[in-house]
Amino acid sequence: MSDLVERIDVDAPPERVWAVLTDWEAQGEWMLATDVRTVDGPAQGVRGRLVARTGLPLPGGRHLGLKDTMVITKWDPPRLVEVQHTGRIVRGPGIFEIEPRGAGSTFVWTERMYPPFGLLGELGWRLSRPLVSWGVRRSLRRFAAVAARRP
Repeated sequence: MSDLVERIDVDAPPERVWAVLTDWEAQGEWMLATDVRTVDGPAQGVRGRLVARTGLPLPGGRHLGLKDTMVITKWDPPRLVEVQHTGRIVRGPGIFEIEPRGAGSTFVWTERMYPPFGLLGELGWRLSRPLVSWGVRRSLRRFAAVAARRP
């Protein structure tokens, strides 16, 4: 198991940060090379299901690449949402926390990864971690810009 934790200050109140974060199907606006869709409903609470695909962009805003299935396991607006990654490759909890900070917020994104394939998976994660961390940081910068400009 290995944790990846990134954070960013956002010039928006927690309620707006929450609204942008949980607008699942609009996450492609800020999440690098990823599109997200809900499964069987709006996914606005515990047991909501999501599917993300990260990779090469296709026409229509979708991506060809890694499929990431998730189930919402914790839902505490506007403070915390946790998803459990349930795919063959991406497994473990993803934790999104929003902390009040003056007139703004701090958004903390934690991925607790359980790589498959034993030692081979652990080695793959260690090799890919710098690129994943870079992508999360870039996505967070994009997120902060989107949240700051939303009404």
